Amino acid sequence: MKPLLIRNGRVVDPSQGLDHGMDLLVEQGVIAGLEEKIDTPAGVEVLDAAGLVVAPGFLDMHAHLREPGFEHKETIETGCRAAARGGFTAVCCMANTRPVNDEPAVTRYMMEKARAAGCVRIYPVGALSKGCRGEELAEIGEMVSAGAVAISDSPNTIRNALLMRRALEYCQSFDVPVLAHSEDIDLTAGGCMNEGRVSTRIGLQGMPAAAEESIAARDILLAELTGGRLHLCHLSTKGSLDLARMARRKGLGITCEVTPHHFALTEEDVAGSNYDPAWKMNPPLRSEEDREAVLQAVYDGTVDAIVSDHAPHHQDEKEMDFADAPFGIVGLETAVSLCLDRLVHGRIIGLGQLVRMLSTAPAKILGVPGGTLKAGSPADISLIDLGARVTIDAAKFASKGRNTPFHGVLLRGAPAATIVGGEIVWRR
Repeated sequence: MKPLLIRNGRVVDPSQGLDHGMDLLVEQGVIAGLEEKIDTPAGVEVLDAAGLVVAPGFLDMHAHLREPGFEHKETIETGCRAAARGGFTAVCCMANTRPVNDEPAVTRYMMEKARAAGCVRIYPVGALSKGCRGEELAEIGEMVSAGAVAISDSPNTIRNALLMRRALEYCQSFDVPVLAHSEDIDLTAGGCMNEGRVSTRIGLQGMPAAAEESIAARDILLAELTGGRLHLCHLSTKGSLDLARMARRKGLGITCEVTPHHFALTEEDVAGSNYDPAWKMNPPLRSEEDREAVLQAVYDGTVDAIVSDHAPHHQDEKEMDFADAPFGIVGLETAVSLCLDRLVHGRIIGLGQLVRMLSTAPAKILGVPGGTLKAGSPADISLIDLGARVTIDAAKFASKGRNTPFHGVLLRGAPAATIVGGEIVWRR
């Protein structure tokens, strides 16, 4: 492998408190040096990063890559290439495939397909319950041994509180977090958007905020009871974020995530979409008060990670009526630009805080290498152009999915290059 020298970049690495101009040297797939000025060794490839931000590789904690079983929606290869174009060096793929990733053979299959793609790193998330049915625990220990880094039935909720308790207790033996989707499905049954004045006005059945908040509260109490590692997925309401904030103040080891679409859009966007299912997702787009609460939680540090919740669907599925179409939007190729545009340029947070939520914190939560540019660390690096202006064009996505509400939106800030293990896997 040829050495790589990244020159003249603005290095932003929260793990080391760095935010200034430096050179970075990569040798044999790891960080070999990080100094203000590095002389060019013989035979090294030089990447001039003048005007670019050099950050530890971004890790998307929550994506649905669909393979095995739903390759018409996405494959691990197309998902990996979408991640690279989106600035991510690693992606966690959720377990709701067919067959479900509830035993080690499926876990190994996912990792082998990712290796064959030769692009970004894949970290499988094993199912909490067999078949994601919420009835009995899956083969958690064997999946972890095979490479699973977390356990989750998302987008399904564990309705049985005793099963959730047992999972939180059992996963402590393997030091992996439980990623929990918070939704009381008895309250949301038949719903397709946020419940409130907007859903009443446009005649769609709603999904109340209480459905998310009640399960989030239950799982926080179970985590307090067991001492288990609970991570709350894609929180979208003010009440849920208040619960996470209170749990943090109590010293509970609970972490949480939000998505760009929940801080960029609201239920009014659903009303203005002419019933376009590209705006249908779960959790649904909420009220303006909830959107502002998500931004506040990002600002004050309540939120640990920002994720894409990438959920591709075939075009035919998303051309159904709004009420009948499946939930989910693609996000791997839009998430970073949305974060830069709405959060950094929007003066909600600084760049260092964004890098922490996209890289340092996810790596720590999952206990995987990365999240830092310290010497000896894997050379997984995300380069960002803060000044780039990009118009989202779904037709040009590497993902098979085109289901995005952001098509045609102009954003400021974009990925410039993605480096995995010292290899440039994508460059704008």
